[in-house]
Amino acid sequence: MENIKSHFVFNRSQRNGILFLISLIIGLLSVYYFTDFSEEDILDINSPEIISLQKELDSLRQIEIASRKPKIFPFNPNFITDFKGYTLGMSTKEIDRLLQFRAKDQWINSVQDFQKVTKVSDSLLKVISPYFKFPEWVTNPKPKKQINKGFKEKPFAQKIDLNIATQEELQKISGIGTALSKRIIAYRLKLGGFTADSQLNNVYGLNEQVVERTLNEFTVKTPKQIIKMNINVISASDIATIPGISFDLAKRIWEFRILRERINDFSELEIIEGMSLRMLARIQLYLTLE
Repeated sequence: MENIKSHFVFNRSQRNGILFLISLIIGLLSVYYFTDFSEEDILDINSPEIISLQKELDSLRQIEIASRKPKIFPFNPNFITDFKGYTLGMSTKEIDRLLQFRAKDQWINSVQDFQKVTKVSDSLLKVISPYFKFPEWVTNPKPKKQINKGFKEKPFAQKIDLNIATQEELQKISGIGTALSKRIIAYRLKLGGFTADSQLNNVYGLNEQVVERTLNEFTVKTPKQIIKMNINVISASDIATIPGISFDLAKRIWEFRILRERINDFSELEIIEGMSLRMLARIQLYLTLE
């Protein structure tokens, strides 16, 4: 009993220590219960500085998105391909309407014609029409001269196949003699056969009037099949294999494609030095965009 009692007997120093410890505990409990220890938000997302920074980031993001979009260069809407139409934002139906229209050998000569044929929305037309580039003969037509052809145009069925025409048959055309008939046959042999009537314009010495008279009697009925080359992957040497295309022009076409990374429309080539509309039509017989 005395041993237990001895545990509850403290001297003055011990009593002071116990009192200090109790005071300390009560003080800490008071601090714990009466003090708000919740952390304040270090970052206020609604502050003017944060809002301004967020707007700047959004702006940079929009600029980056815009930079990734395909760049639009001036182009002739008559030569829009499936890929080109897709990048412009046209629907499949709108592209098909255009291709079906062009398949009939009809041409679009104005912004109004384009919308009438494709039925694109006003909003899309407003975006893409500033890039339309029509040939000069459309935008700045010269007064038409009344030309007397001097012959009645023959239907297709009555014409002779240009790929089997003989020198004697060709010499019946006014303006074609022995030399020119031989030259036409030689050019036909060089090509391995004509693919299109337009190739007759490439024969040296034949002027437009003679070509016109010739094509009233002859036309390509058995065209030579051409395996077209992809302009976006071939080399300058490949382009130079096209009849009538010099290596210098082929190199300019190749460098133009490298500079732009890709050709989406043949009309883009019109700005190349030495490129004429007739030559552009010629290379389209041998090249494709895909």
